[in-house]
Amino acid sequence: VRNANDAISMIQTADGALGVIDEKLIRMKELATQASTGTYTSDQRLIIDSEYQAMASEITRIANATDFNGIYLLNGNLSGATHSGTGLVATGKMKVHFGTNNYSASDYYYVQINSSTASSLGVGGAAGSGKAGRSISTQDLAQKSLDALNKAIVSKDKIRANLGALQNRLSNTVQNLQIQGENLQAAESQISDVDVATEMTEFTRQQILTQSAVAMLGQANNLPKMAQQLLG
Repeated sequence: VRNANDAISMIQTADGALGVIDEKLIRMKELATQASTGTYTSDQRLIIDSEYQAMASEITRIANATDFNGIYLLNGNLSGATHSGTGLVATGKMKVHFGTNNYSASDYYYVQINSSTASSLGVGGAAGSGKAGRSISTQDLAQKSLDALNKAIVSKDKIRANLGALQNRLSNTVQNLQIQGENLQAAESQISDVDVATEMTEFTRQQILTQSAVAMLGQANNLPKMAQQLLG
């Protein structure tokens, strides 16, 4: 249960950072829409583009800085299709283990999180030359960046949707593990714990028998005295 809850906390950390990245992408789309119109001069578009690039840099900073217990979540380290835990540092997607055995169907899940840097999303100068979303410094580039930003937002939404599905699955896993734990404790208690009602009944029965025996002995001890009194 603790392992699954730790994984839920990790997923919530990643999702919180993606929520901030979402805000930056929306602001970048606002700037691109603004720069797409012909009522701005080239100098003004360069000023707008400077904020656009700053937003892209912030997205990359957030993606590279978001970690849970020293494990970086959004920089692509967990995006690998395969997992390897043979080294001191595991590589690829994360393996969240919560079962008592090592069977994939019942004992662990994999958590895979794609990179959310600006270059991975295809926006900002880090996207590289020739990419539609690299800049909004000209009217043409600004118009072309709108499609790139839409794709970036969709990519980010897919990551968040996947994390949400994993979180729901792990929440159900926690509930199931808690029920299993309660059932196991009940079974162990049934085997090893005393039945209070039965033991109290037996205790009372033995107590009555003891008291009856004492009373009978007391009565037997009185018989010689009574006989002496009769014989006077």
